[in-house]
Amino acid sequence: MTYPSEDTIAAISTPPGRSGIGIVRLSGPAARAITRMIFRPKTEGADLSPRRATFGEIRDPETGDLVDEAVVTFFPGPHSYTGEDVVELSCHGSPIVLRRVLDLVLERGARAAGPGEFTLRAFLNGRIDLVQAEAIRDLIEAQTITQARVALRQMQGSLSHRLQPIRHALLEAIVHMETAVEFVEEDVTTESRSSLMARLDGLIAELEALVAQYRTGRVVREGIQIAIVGKPNVGKSSLFNRFLERERAIVTEIPGTTRDMLIETASIEGIPVHLMDTAGLRDASDRVEQLGIERSRQAIADADLVLVVLDGSQPLDADDRTVLEATASVPRLIAINKCDLPERLDPESVRALETTAPLCRVSALTGQGLDQLRRQILEIITSGSAFQPEDVILTNARHYRLIVAACERLQQARRALGEGYSEEVALVGLHDALRHLGEITGEVTIEDILNQIFSTFCIGK
Repeated sequence: MTYPSEDTIAAISTPPGRSGIGIVRLSGPAARAITRMIFRPKTEGADLSPRRATFGEIRDPETGDLVDEAVVTFFPGPHSYTGEDVVELSCHGSPIVLRRVLDLVLERGARAAGPGEFTLRAFLNGRIDLVQAEAIRDLIEAQTITQARVALRQMQGSLSHRLQPIRHALLEAIVHMETAVEFVEEDVTTESRSSLMARLDGLIAELEALVAQYRTGRVVREGIQIAIVGKPNVGKSSLFNRFLERERAIVTEIPGTTRDMLIETASIEGIPVHLMDTAGLRDASDRVEQLGIERSRQAIADADLVLVVLDGSQPLDADDRTVLEATASVPRLIAINKCDLPERLDPESVRALETTAPLCRVSALTGQGLDQLRRQILEIITSGSAFQPEDVILTNARHYRLIVAACERLQQARRALGEGYSEEVALVGLHDALRHLGEITGEVTIEDILNQIFSTFCIGK
């Protein structure tokens, strides 16, 4: 989808529903003129002064009817969000009122904005690059404070700034080699080839360092799925409720209470964790319970991590062994529950069946051991790497693919130089790598990429 960029667009920029304040936003050359048609300042002689809030009334120009009282702020281009003239009408947050105000500005020449079109204009007008545009979407969609911090840093240009010197050094290498090709008498010597290869090694190492962080970045952005499994009545639902810090799952002393899978999201150190409370694994004759057990087995297959719950107040039995066997081929962590009761489960009997998965003693009833369990989960999902929200990490699959592609092309160019191929052969890889890095920030763009990115934004942003 291609939007014209010379007209004036408008949209409701606050979420659907009722609120204290709702905002109608305009951007484009006629934004101020259209606003003046429907807005009357309360103060005699007041006008829409740049970056000053003006209180007044919104009226229908045709009938003179009062629509709402509002605070209007004018942001002249190019120093506005979109780089164009922008007006924000802060009205009362009634959906009916906001829709009426939007209709008034549309009737006077504005066009309804498409998804992400305000941010698209900010990108096209050079106010932000493509990484920052995507970070705005991530910030809006953030579910945890860690996600918000990472998105905010990228919105401020952390990844773009990290890539800028890499692109600059790559461009210098290209200019050096292009000069050697253009002026044959200045052919690249063996010594300068070695220097170029060393320079490429440094760039490859920097890109590989970013690539290595993507696993953690993906977890921060998307979270992980954890299936809580075990035989009936070991405390899976109680542990599920403990993680959520509320009574979400029904808990009784009757085995088989959980018949279907429950899915809820919690947060561990700012990382979203999608918890799946499953039906107890055992041989069951009840058809409904059998269906729940089948879904439990599917959850084990789909999970990033399986939390196996054992009852520490009872010896290991055949049902426990069945659970351990069913989860043997997937990443797992073993929680020995009910540590508030006398221990009758011998950890060595578990170790005889499992030699690698971490064990943790917990009590879903008292909360004992829950902090340690959370730490162990965090260590597993981040591969033990220390992560700080201030780090520059890759969270976006598009960025990851392009950096991997750039790295591969640099490696090919480096091999070509080392094996004595002509500069023209190496230059192909260098130019491709530069193009891939340019696509990340939008310095090299393809219309299909822009359409794909901005179509996922909410309207009004």
